Amino acid sequence: MKIALLDTLTFGETDLSGFNQFGDIAIFKTTSPQETQERIAECDAIVTNKVVITAEHMDATPSLKLICIAATGMNNVDLEAAKERNIEVKNVAGYSTDSVIQHTFSMLFYLLGHSRYFDESVKDGTYSKSAIFTDISKPFFEVKGKKWGIIGLGTIGRGVGNIAKAFGAEVFYYSTSGVNRTEDFQRLNLDDMLKSCDIITIHAPLNEKTNNLLDYEQLLTCKDGAVILNLGRGGIINEEAVARIIDEKNISFGLDVLKKEPMIENHPLLSVKNKENLYITPHIAWASVEARDTLINAIIQNIIDSELD
Repeated sequence: MKIALLDTLTFGETDLSGFNQFGDIAIFKTTSPQETQERIAECDAIVTNKVVITAEHMDATPSLKLICIAATGMNNVDLEAAKERNIEVKNVAGYSTDSVIQHTFSMLFYLLGHSRYFDESVKDGTYSKSAIFTDISKPFFEVKGKKWGIIGLGTIGRGVGNIAKAFGAEVFYYSTSGVNRTEDFQRLNLDDMLKSCDIITIHAPLNEKTNNLLDYEQLLTCKDGAVILNLGRGGIINEEAVARIIDEKNISFGLDVLKKEPMIENHPLLSVKNKENLYITPHIAWASVEARDTLINAIIQNIIDSELD
């Protein structure tokens, strides 16, 4: 069997030796659009994370029987074209749930506890000159008793909600699909959630219902002191609106995803004045060591289950 792994740089140091059992394996750290066709030529199967696979690629690779997507989202493959050509497409769901949930709380506590400020005040010598043993110049608050709103109550959103509830938060959710998801948490419409919740976390996919869901006018209605975290997809929050409102109102934002990744140079968010209320991580919530190991093992199992000759 001939298999090409097209963008393994996204796996970091994860062990890929399990693929060797299948035969002729070509491993590429990255693959540009101009390189894709050459690299998948004569392949029986390919593994892609973000490399786009089109109908034209499939037509030019008649040997192709299986496309393994190293992610949950499948928008980088022309699924209809694959179906018409009897090419099986398999993704991996649920591999990063615990990692994303953990990162959600990591982001929250970084912002809620003013971690950047206190860490820097110790390391720059300010604390050494303090007249007292503590520093209460930046008040922080407990999660207990706060209203926590979740946008997108799938497996990750539900997991976040259960832990937030364990901390003593009152948990609500907004259904982007309009479907009632659970009896464990109270459903709110978006306007009421923005106006009433102290913490709002986003775990929804990007689609026509969520694109630009939170724009300037919506963010303007949020409570003073609110914390908003996006661990769903870039494009759900208008980033230009965030860059504007973060210097106008006391709202903190944590973003693990952006509309364009990697982040464009001279992005408006890089010029905000109130930097302490902004925490951006480079799409890493999914990427714990355990999550990446689980992902690779699941891809290998997908190939085994396909029973290719």
